[in-house]
Parts: sequence; C-alpha cells; structure tokens
Amino acid sequence: MKDANDHFYISQTLRGNTRAFENLVIKYQQFVYTITIRILKNKEEAEEVAQDTFVKAFEALATYRGEAKFSSWLYSIAYRKALDRIKKNKRLRTLDSVPDMSHFNLKETENALTQIEHEERSTIIKKCIEQLPEEDAAIVTFYYFEELSVKEIASITKRTEGTIKIKLFRSRKKLHTLLQEYITPEITNTNGKAI
Repeated sequence: MKDANDHFYISQTLRGNTRAFENLVIKYQQFVYTITIRILKNKEEAEEVAQDTFVKAFEALATYRGEAKFSSWLYSIAYRKALDRIKKNKRLRTLDSVPDMSHFNLKETENALTQIEHEERSTIIKKCIEQLPEEDAAIVTFYYFEELSVKEIASITKRTEGTIKIKLFRSRKKLHTLLQEYITPEITNTNGKAI
C-alpha cells in the first residue's frame, strides 16, 4: 500500500533516521519537479524550488498529521513555494488572448492527435500545458497526471472545489485551442479565422 510505505518512512525520519526521508525524496522528486516547472517555466528555478520543497517538508514533517495523503501535503508545499517564487520575482505571466477557435470539432482534434506518434503527442501536450497560466498548469497537472481528486486539489491550492472545477473547465478549453494551433496551423490566419 502506497501510503503505508510513506507513513513508515515518516515515522522512521521522526525517530531520527534521516536516511529514511531519502526514500520519500526519491519517490516524489520527479512529480514535485513537474509541478514546479509547470508553474515557474524556468529549469533552474524549478529545480531550486523543488529542493526547497523537500527541505521545508523535512523541517515541517512533525506537523504532518496524516489527515491528507503525504503526497498531497508535499504537493501543497511545492505549489505554495512555486507561487511564492513568482511573487518574489514579480514575473507573473498570463495568457493574454487566446483566439476563438470554438468552431472546430473536438472530435476532429482527437482524431488528428491519434495519428501523431505517442512521443510527439506527449511533447505537444506538455508544450501546450506550459502555455497555460502557472496556477492552471499546476491544476491540470494535479488532475490529469497525478490523478488527484478535485477535493484534494482544492486542499493543496487552498481554493474551493467550485473554483477548481471552473479552472479545470477553462483550462480544458484553452488546451483545446492550443492543441488546435499545433494540429491545424495552416488553416488558420492570425485572426484565428478559418481560411
């Protein structure tokens, strides 16, 4: 059981076996980095914040009560630290204007994507997620890649479940538009109108 192992390593760490914490770092380091890179969009800063996340988690481990999964608690730290870094750097980014391409059929988009090689498709999806605003990119990553529930994401981000549902809905629409640009760039002009 995934959580049973986490609790074992946590209790060992709290008893003074600091090497036990390394197992938690190894287990979660890739996903913590994924969250930080999606928010910060800068490799060096994402690596730094990921490291800070584990330092903070180690220092605050005694405050972890087990009410939520350890992974959710850890992702919450990573999420807040990444947002704090953005505020500190005063580099808030937004997706200014997304062309209206709602006239395209989502089914056609899905059919076109199935024709693209798996690796290429994965790269395109990641690039599109990176174009979302930082918080939206994190929420999409939590929901689709880590398969966290809306309730868990709300707990991590300190948002209401309703807000998370709205952000997921809007992010899906933005991703659809961004994917359309990758799949059918030759049939749209700069105004987003079909030629």
